[in-house]
Amino acid sequence: MAVTSILLTVSALISVISLQGVLGGIVCENLPMEVCAFSVSSSGARCVLEKSILRDGNVQYECQSSDVIAETIKEWIETDECMNACGVERMAVGISTDALVDGRSTRKLCSPNCYNKCPNILELYFNLAAGEGIYLPRLCEAHRSGDRRMISEVISKSKSSLTAESFAAAPATIAFEDLKTYPASSPSAIAFGDLKISPASSPSALGF
Repeated sequence: MAVTSILLTVSALISVISLQGVLGGIVCENLPMEVCAFSVSSSGARCVLEKSILRDGNVQYECQSSDVIAETIKEWIETDECMNACGVERMAVGISTDALVDGRSTRKLCSPNCYNKCPNILELYFNLAAGEGIYLPRLCEAHRSGDRRMISEVISKSKSSLTAESFAAAPATIAFEDLKTYPASSPSAIAFGDLKISPASSPSALGF
């Protein structure tokens, strides 16, 4: 099953590279559904996988441009390594804040392998958390401490404690230094033309 998933992802990535060469950039609507979620178009729009039920009862998936704009990342196809490290799914439908209230998902999101190495996913959840009145580095600090009361307080009191001024002062990108015990080891992406894919998801890294 895992081998099949890898083959599908590799095939989808090759298709994306081919499309990018022909069209000159990443357009969400042209992406295969297998690599849609957590991708970023050339314009900076975050891609979102949408699900619909057809009249005959079949399920249809389409990749669409969302209204959410990535602040620091463009032309990005997320890697399998980061998807696994951050606990997110290739076939995730829509953009959800569920990971911020589910303890297991938040621990994955706050783990060093995700927090320090996956800037695309972290930027998305940093801004989603801010929209809910939660400062993600504080939430991660609470999860690192293992103090359930602290975790609960960060979530329940965040909206009342964070003022409009504090949101304005919040960094646009993830402040990795806020979790000082995590080593800074964010790898650079390699480029296939203008398309950026990190080494873990490139065809050569998977033995192709």
